[in-house]
Amino acid sequence: MNIVFIGAVKFSKSCLEKLIEINFPPVAVCTLEISKSNADHSDLTNLCNENNIPVKYTSDINSKESYYWIQSYAPDVIFCFGWSRLIKEELLNLPHLGVIGYHPAPLPKNRGRHPLIWSLVLGLDKTASTFFFMDSGADSGDILSQKEVLINLKDNAESLYKKITHVALKQLEEFVPSLGVGDFTRIAQENNNSNTWRKRNEEDGRIDWRMSAESIQNLVRGLSHPYVGAHFNFFEKKIIVWKTKLVYNSKKNIEPGKIISLDIDGPIIMTGENAIQLLEIEPLLDLTEGNYL
Repeated sequence: MNIVFIGAVKFSKSCLEKLIEINFPPVAVCTLEISKSNADHSDLTNLCNENNIPVKYTSDINSKESYYWIQSYAPDVIFCFGWSRLIKEELLNLPHLGVIGYHPAPLPKNRGRHPLIWSLVLGLDKTASTFFFMDSGADSGDILSQKEVLINLKDNAESLYKKITHVALKQLEEFVPSLGVGDFTRIAQENNNSNTWRKRNEEDGRIDWRMSAESIQNLVRGLSHPYVGAHFNFFEKKIIVWKTKLVYNSKKNIEPGKIISLDIDGPIIMTGENAIQLLEIEPLLDLTEGNYL
């Protein structure tokens, strides 16, 4: 079975390593040399060179040049794992088995952008690891394999990324050998049960102290490494918050954003509901400069 692989993030690299490990190395790989949009970007060139796999940089997977290069390797299937751009019909129709994509969410629910981040920011207690056959829509094609992934309160973006990757690699071990012999099932998505998450922007990562402490904690969890971090401004300086702790506070006469304690582990800030302790911030601050954030 001829597999062409498309990907450019850390998850892509893990999947490519797994395919090589289970003796289904791609016949060719497309990747990105640099990326301004993916904080977890990974150039797959070195891994390909180490394993004698032809590799091509492309910023436009739908270009004629990319199409003809992929076509020259006569793919039976294309794996597109960790590529933020939609694939157009011509390339989707090239391999007879189709193009298989990946989405870390329980499709048809939670289609769209930044599913790992949104699942944490919204405080969900579970998500999923889903491989599906790509079509002209966004995350709307038939499901090939889906496994539930539980989220606990200690999870942040880094730990959930690892959890989801671990589950996905097990799925690859299960379904890839079956693809070549046609032993797989396609499950159509129930579009009536779908929703689509929007693309996040920098303002979505700004901490508003009028939010509840729980909401702020979820925001910090969702934007922690390998992503950009939640942030607030202090005397016109942007401060990144990587880790926090909820602090119960029943007082009703303290306004949100006020520093109520300079604890040794980090300052405790009043929020719209309860308080929150800043355990890890960058850069470090001398909060004796003021009483409010």
